[in-house]
Amino acid sequence: MEGGCHCGRVRFRVTGDLAQTTVCNCSICTKKGFLHLIVPPEQFELLSGAHDLTTYQFNTNTAKHTFCRVCGIHAFYVPRSDPGKIDVNVRCLDGIDLAGLAPKSFDGRNWEAAMQQHVPWR
Repeated sequence: MEGGCHCGRVRFRVTGDLAQTTVCNCSICTKKGFLHLIVPPEQFELLSGAHDLTTYQFNTNTAKHTFCRVCGIHAFYVPRSDPGKIDVNVRCLDGIDLAGLAPKSFDGRNWEAAMQQHVPWR
């Protein structure tokens, strides 16, 4: 699958199972509308726009919230839950029928407790 940001500067390719899509209710994911598909780095390829990416970090500074510095879209990032992987925003994939997805829920508002109970993307 391929995807990218709104202005088209950032483009990527990813291999993954959309049945593993997750929605998180934490404040940043809710405000961004992020639908998560977490994959190993070998299943992700940045095709263009590396120089157009910038990073936002907060709290533990583990997550690397990358986004296009031109249009502001958060197409992918390095997640706190699994910092060795890439978390792709399914909403940024080309030609995906979002209505046909049934994302699993993750309680990011209670992150520590939710991480102890289960990790839906592993």
